[in-house]
Amino acid sequence: MPDLFSPYTLKGVTLRNRIAMSPMTMYRSVDGRMGDFHVMLMGSRAAGGFGLVFPEQIAITPDGRTGTCCAGIWDDGQVEGLARVTAMIKAMGAVPAIQLGHTGRKGSEKLPWQGKTQLPPDHPDGWQVRAPSAIPYGGRYPYPVHALTVAEIHDLHRAYAEAARRALAAGFEWLEMHFAHGYLGASFFSPLANQRTDEYGGSLENRLRFHREALDAVRAVWPERLPLTMRLGSDDFNEKGVLFDDAVLAVGMLKEHGLDLADLSLGMNTDDVTDLPFGEVAFMVERAHRVRREVGIPVGVSWNLGIPEVADRVIREERVDLVFLGRPALSNPHWPVWAARELGHSDPLSLLPEDWSWWLRNRPGPEGSLGWPPVRPA
Repeated sequence: MPDLFSPYTLKGVTLRNRIAMSPMTMYRSVDGRMGDFHVMLMGSRAAGGFGLVFPEQIAITPDGRTGTCCAGIWDDGQVEGLARVTAMIKAMGAVPAIQLGHTGRKGSEKLPWQGKTQLPPDHPDGWQVRAPSAIPYGGRYPYPVHALTVAEIHDLHRAYAEAARRALAAGFEWLEMHFAHGYLGASFFSPLANQRTDEYGGSLENRLRFHREALDAVRAVWPERLPLTMRLGSDDFNEKGVLFDDAVLAVGMLKEHGLDLADLSLGMNTDDVTDLPFGEVAFMVERAHRVRREVGIPVGVSWNLGIPEVADRVIREERVDLVFLGRPALSNPHWPVWAARELGHSDPLSLLPEDWSWWLRNRPGPEGSLGWPPVRPA
């Protein structure tokens, strides 16, 4: 029976445990490039025991960013910074993963702490956003949307392939495509955002054509031995949008196009939602387990899994294969070691790099002096 700290192998890559640091946009890039901040952030989490470490979503084109401070991979000059990040992650014992994405009609944003509202196309830090149909998201995103032509869709597929080529050159060993959270791929999937009448709209199969062709383009350049995964917007929580039954069918189709693991998340294609379960612990797990069972594909999931007992249980019960942690990874760089202590792991310090663990084993100091919180009684 696996547990949270069991190794996990997918294709030719083995993770030291089932704990992944989820991609989180940090707004610290200049011209799409990563720097010292990103080396620090990802390196410290790798050193803290995470098995799989993602930087933030990496934009395949300049207009695929959330804002001008977000990271990109549309230019060969951006590879150097990414390579520094992957080298540090590997040196600390984890596997470096990349999430490729395009924000679509939810791009051109102000910084979150400045309101997270959309900037108009003529603003110095804004741009014309693009999507499958000329339908503004609404709310914080009021500006007109350019409906992609078929030629522009094909250009984006080539951009995905070029981004994958650069990701390989930068040393990444796991590639995920971000088609959730109301971004471009999610909007193609959702009838709330996609009202096209050509081969990219209408039926579920047509609305998934963008995903299949993007996956095919990446698979053509991404080595078969390395995992190719996808974060899919699996539920809009709106009866006129994506329903979870749609997502189950979609993952089955994508599996036929080389998808190795499904990372199930939310659609977020509208603010008009009902019964959104943001406050519930592990609320995506049962949905992901259904995909795992019915499609026969490995699954990963995030959303409120930062309680060690919960994260361990969903792995032990084989409901999911990987646990993705976002905010817990930001709040505690050593979350895996803390979780191991809480769960009674026989050797929590084995999750750390050898030099760090040596100091902690051999110079432990008096009780409580290392700064660990006391272990809760079972």
